Amino acid sequence: MSLSSKYGYTPNKEAIARHLELIAAGLEGIATEKVYKECFGMMDLTTLAGEDTPSKVKTLVQKVNSFAKDYPSYPLPASVCVYPNFASVVAATRKTPALHVTNVAGCFPASQSFLEVKLHEIELAVRNGADEIDIVLALNSFLDGDYDKAGEEIRASREKIDAVAAELGRPVILKVILETGLLVTPEAIADASFLAMENGADFIKTSTGKVKVNATPLAAYVMCECIKQYYEVTGKKVGFKPAGGISSAMDAVCYYSIVSTVLGPEWLNKGLLRFGVSRLANQILSAVEQKTVAYF
Repeated sequence: MSLSSKYGYTPNKEAIARHLELIAAGLEGIATEKVYKECFGMMDLTTLAGEDTPSKVKTLVQKVNSFAKDYPSYPLPASVCVYPNFASVVAATRKTPALHVTNVAGCFPASQSFLEVKLHEIELAVRNGADEIDIVLALNSFLDGDYDKAGEEIRASREKIDAVAAELGRPVILKVILETGLLVTPEAIADASFLAMENGADFIKTSTGKVKVNATPLAAYVMCECIKQYYEVTGKKVGFKPAGGISSAMDAVCYYSIVSTVLGPEWLNKGLLRFGVSRLANQILSAVEQKTVAYF
């Protein structure tokens, strides 16, 4: 029995396609200043480049620090997302703990290493200040049909995070990246979604941004339907994070609309919806200000 069957869910590709057409047709009416600003406040402002340096990361965080003064009518981004070795840089530079430190960890982006190595990196990230950890589903197991092993890795990551977080006296969020562009079918995306959620994910995330196909409306819709079904079965609310290739303000509105349509207004907050982005901040600023803005 597939995990989707366990939770009573089967992706209906024809119905999803119709719903996505309706969402696309209505985006212009939803793209208001209010929605743009809401999306801005749900961003994990991301830099995951090979040329990242402590000074580059510090400069990005300093821009976020000055943002409230320069644009007082906007919320701050939800977090700054960086590699684990920069956790302490973000933590030391931010002016408010409301700006979370997000780390990709567990041998991002391929998740190809020993579990012990992944868990040690996760522990170091949390100890160095990470408020949120984004790991990648172990596709080496999942694509081989070994769902048990893939699930065990997520559960071990959850347990490691919780143990260190308890020691430090603060909560830490776990997001699981499914890498939906490599899963190919809606059925596989659904199975991966349920696998991540039942093994402790606080959020499920589409993509790393490091493969050819990243976030897509179809993958997002399936993932949100799975979140809804999981909530109906278990009573646990799991968040959603589209990431990879979200570069225009209208892209953000599209994913916002998918979440609104499938999950409803309760999910339209940074506790349950995030955008993994590197370019979106300036695009939203430009859309609202009606001029080209290159702040970040």
